Amino acid sequence: MSLAVCTVSHTPLMTRNEPAPGVRDRVEAAFAEARAFIGDFAPDVVVVLAPDHYNGFLYDMMPPFCIGTEARSVGDYGYEEGPLQVDRDLAHTLASAALAAGIDVAVSERMHVDHGFTQPLTLLFGGIAAVPTVPVFINSVAEPLGPVSRARLLGDALGRAAAGLGRRVLFLGSGGLSHDPPVPALAGATPEVAERLISGRNPTREQRAEREKRVTAAAREFAAGTLPLQPLNPEWDRALLDVLASGRLEELDSWSNESFVEQAGHSSHEVRTSIAAYAALAATGPYVVTQSFYEPIPEWIAGFAVTTARTA
Repeated sequence: MSLAVCTVSHTPLMTRNEPAPGVRDRVEAAFAEARAFIGDFAPDVVVVLAPDHYNGFLYDMMPPFCIGTEARSVGDYGYEEGPLQVDRDLAHTLASAALAAGIDVAVSERMHVDHGFTQPLTLLFGGIAAVPTVPVFINSVAEPLGPVSRARLLGDALGRAAAGLGRRVLFLGSGGLSHDPPVPALAGATPEVAERLISGRNPTREQRAEREKRVTAAAREFAAGTLPLQPLNPEWDRALLDVLASGRLEELDSWSNESFVEQAGHSSHEVRTSIAAYAALAATGPYVVTQSFYEPIPEWIAGFAVTTARTA
């Protein structure tokens, strides 16, 4: 078994808002099971597939995909700031393989990543530099977005390349299921907000703290039913997880971008990271899902899942 998968929902509100009784214990148990799976697999390197939330990638240059040969955490929501332990040679190898397969990935020699990358690395490995990684950004927030099939094809290309390395590679997909948090959009934005989405890469600590405070407060209002955000959609979440488990990933090609937003919220596009991760594993043949935890958690504005899979 040279490839394996772990996918996790991320939410910066995990450390800010307390969910209903018992929820945190169940989530921690799911992460403990995932950590045991990863420990048994003993990866040589982790390919982290994650989005960004206008912290590292902004509209001054917004690629659909980007592979980092070097990466640094911005330290948002209290997560560790500083460099990731990036396998530079492997990053270049995977980028070349994706390009050869017709997937137009960008390459960053100085990628900046946020909690989408750092939270799962912290929860699963104990730190952002605890394991060799290759960070792969998948745009899941900034419109316009390409079709979801492109994320699947990216994963397929990365999986085929990784399978020939003779190394144990874990594909870690980080992204929520149904959720529609108060993320600003460029369309219709005020000039001030538009400028931040275009070039606001290095906010002051005070500016970052204020934004994080607003998101935390919004989640509390959402959980209380006083903020009219789009509700979580457990039915959609479970349908997506069922498709991932089935291996019939090409079925997702017919899911339009509009349907994602209508049924599961704007940020449901983050499931592109999970689709890419499973496509990477599928590139080597049939697989089996060994863990599938799911729970809707309104206090975290998250349809929350943890899954693991290996080759059959």
